[in-house]
Amino acid sequence: MSDRLTFTLHELLAELDAFADAALRSGYGVTFNHFQFLAVLYDAEPADMTTLAHCLGVTKAAVSKRVPALVDDGWITAQSPPGAGRSVLLSLTPRGTELVRDAGAVLEREFAAMLTHPALGDDPIDVPRLNAQLVTLTDFIKNQPSPHGRPAHSEETVA
Repeated sequence: MSDRLTFTLHELLAELDAFADAALRSGYGVTFNHFQFLAVLYDAEPADMTTLAHCLGVTKAAVSKRVPALVDDGWITAQSPPGAGRSVLLSLTPRGTELVRDAGAVLEREFAAMLTHPALGDDPIDVPRLNAQLVTLTDFIKNQPSPHGRPAHSEETVA
């Protein structure tokens, strides 16, 4: 561990993602990346590819690339509403909804159990308070101007 906050936060997120990935692979046969795509769609559905890309923090091309396989595997549907031009609306199938609900609940329980584990010692983590603080911090950061004139939210292809 580092005494630098930026490194510690990055390391924490990497460990949480790796934990979630292992839990999802063993329990559900999907990666965390796969689950995250579906979970974000669950919160935004129905969503067009541009909206979903924005919510995921990736490019529209990254979303477009993933959609055919997710449709073929029965996780999502992609439909072009009449009169919508080239717009495609994405929604979860019942299978996708079930995965997000079931696996999401398991991850929530696992993370909450980790945060309240007795091994953390005399300074227990208040999970609801931590979540509220992280939401507040995230919203605050989203509204900050970016340093050096760069866009605050880059659209890297991470999907």
